[in-house]
Amino acid sequence: MAFLTFLVVVLALLGAVHWYVWRRLVRDVTAPGGRARRLGTVLVVVLPLLSVAALASGRAGVPFVVQQVVAWPGFLWLALLLYVVLALVVGEAVRPVLTRVLARRAAAAPAAAPVAVPAPAPVPVPERGREGEESETGAEPEDETGAGVSAPGVSASDVSRRLFVSRVVGGAAVAVAAGTVANGAYGVLRGPRVKRVTVPLAKLPRAAHGYRIAVVSDIHLGPILGRAHSQRIVDTINATQPDLIAVVGDLVDGSVADLGPAAEPLAQLRARHGSFFVTGNHEYFSGADAWVDHVRELGLRPLRNERLEIAAGFDLAGVDDVAGESEGRGPDFGRALGDRDRSRAAVLLAHQPIVIDDAVAHGVDLQLSGHTHGGQLWPGNFLAELANPTVAGLERYGDTQLYVSRGAGAWGPPVRVGAPSDITVVQLASKQA
Repeated sequence: MAFLTFLVVVLALLGAVHWYVWRRLVRDVTAPGGRARRLGTVLVVVLPLLSVAALASGRAGVPFVVQQVVAWPGFLWLALLLYVVLALVVGEAVRPVLTRVLARRAAAAPAAAPVAVPAPAPVPVPERGREGEESETGAEPEDETGAGVSAPGVSASDVSRRLFVSRVVGGAAVAVAAGTVANGAYGVLRGPRVKRVTVPLAKLPRAAHGYRIAVVSDIHLGPILGRAHSQRIVDTINATQPDLIAVVGDLVDGSVADLGPAAEPLAQLRARHGSFFVTGNHEYFSGADAWVDHVRELGLRPLRNERLEIAAGFDLAGVDDVAGESEGRGPDFGRALGDRDRSRAAVLLAHQPIVIDDAVAHGVDLQLSGHTHGGQLWPGNFLAELANPTVAGLERYGDTQLYVSRGAGAWGPPVRVGAPSDITVVQLASKQA
């Protein structure tokens, strides 16, 4: 019942948002019955349907080729819709100001000098036709927005001015939104950039000073981001020459059957002490066990609530994502960290930052996470802050430091605004050095 209520609320909200967009970008700027209005109305109906199809097709088992067809328009419309609405809301404050400015200019303009014109020849008034036919004198003139200029208290100049303001504000909103989304999509499709962060650890031995861990999360291979995306990520990681590679969840949005070829470049990852993988919540929507087996075949070592000693002098542990609890495979910190030597530094791989309290309780020195995407689409970062202790970057919780990557891909719209994708090289620093 709660889910049904939530669904009804979401659908009602989407309906209201699309009605608002239709009103401002279609009804207010086009003539009734015209081709532009018909086309705009069709788009406002079809695009949200494509968005719903893009969101639901993967979990509904729709053929992958169909997912790819609906994903691009459906997901891009969600991003465009967000910024169109934000721009239109800002435009609501601009609209009355612009209208008043134009009215004052029109009032201040000198009246045009009368021009003598010859009197027009009298026009015969046609007789009323048969029943059901309109007389030529029976139609009232309409402005382009459909409002009759003969409406009481509304002049033709007022109607024309409102139409002009609507088109300026609507056109500016679409231009700003389209530019924002285009730039955000370019950032995702170009591939992530490398960030470098130095993290001092009190218990890290001098021999491990300068140890480099390449952290990549939220690659999100799927109907939009495929093999070329994973190849860019692999090439970027290998170029940093890390000592160890950590893939901290949300690698895929789909099955091994559909996305196995897209993940194949991961076999090219190279690091002195190997590549490691922990599950994210999206793996559990995509067949987690099958993906764990597949990444193992590609040469990555999955850490499923386990720990190993790294030759450089610290412990590396990894836990399953909390989404796995629904399948009886959630994080088990006792198994991963319970019996270790706490005089050694410990680095934990965990997809979601929310497990930081467990990491602190088990004496972890550094937790590496992803999941948040840094909010991905501004102002989504404010929502992400409500659900996560850290949205992006390095923060300290007691004796434990938490680093959260913004991720290398994107979920849903292949767009990032205010949260650029990244691969982070975490360089460990010994306080004994």
